[in-house]
Amino acid sequence: MQVPAPFAYERARSVDHALDLLATHGPEARVVAGGHSLLPMMKLRLASPEALIDINDLTDLSYVRVEGEELAIGALTRHADLLASAVAGEHFPLLHDAERVIADPIVRNRGTVGGSLCQADPAEDLSAAFAAVRASAVIRGRDGVREVPIREFHSGPYETVVGPQELLVEVRVPISPGGSSAYEKVERRVGDWPVAAAGVAIWLDGGGVTEVGIGLAAVGAAHFVAAEAEDFLRGSPATAENFAEAGRIAAEHCNPSADQRGPVDYKRHLAGVLTTRALRRAAARAQGGEA
Repeated sequence: MQVPAPFAYERARSVDHALDLLATHGPEARVVAGGHSLLPMMKLRLASPEALIDINDLTDLSYVRVEGEELAIGALTRHADLLASAVAGEHFPLLHDAERVIADPIVRNRGTVGGSLCQADPAEDLSAAFAAVRASAVIRGRDGVREVPIREFHSGPYETVVGPQELLVEVRVPISPGGSSAYEKVERRVGDWPVAAAGVAIWLDGGGVTEVGIGLAAVGAAHFVAAEAEDFLRGSPATAENFAEAGRIAAEHCNPSADQRGPVDYKRHLAGVLTTRALRRAAARAQGGEA
């Protein structure tokens, strides 16, 4: 039976209390909410925090709502709640696309949006989805609040810009009329991490692409973004040929690693196919041709 190393346990009563506890216990403390990523790593001794700060009582960090011209998502929002949110699906269909294929109902009922982003797994679905829609992360510390673009949030595999005495408290997504989005994923079995995945947000005007965001997961794309493919497509006609070329460019510039989920060439091929597929689906939605 695998057992974690000994650790202290504290239950936060508020965000301020959680920040105080992080300061008290030092840089080896970790925050836990759903625990579906952290606790298995602790059992395997891949992570050995000296203290766990439980934030499950911070229900004021669980919400999905429109504030001004942004969709605001609290960091403690469960995956199931984001999937059930009509307002999230209305403005960003790719969030529902992604949530439907994240793990299983048990994980979605307990796992949180903030926990998934902060785990910073290179194959994490929401990181690619939020990168596509150019979301921002709201990070709170004892000295104040700062907002960081999601495309700058991940500093490396399993690393983020959240400091040891800070909390991710919210994700904000700008709402821009006239666009739509889609998420495509290939997995070995239902609920698994992706072999490859692509999220797309696209805005069209008169048959041309005025703006586009392309996020990739599990294929070694820097900051989960296919920037070169975006640059190619922005300002171009929204044609099947251009979508296919954007997929080819996305595949060319990603950097997948061979593992039990497949060899490099296969993952690179999937990155291109899924990018093209997501572009076509998002464009169809933007034109009112697909729900």
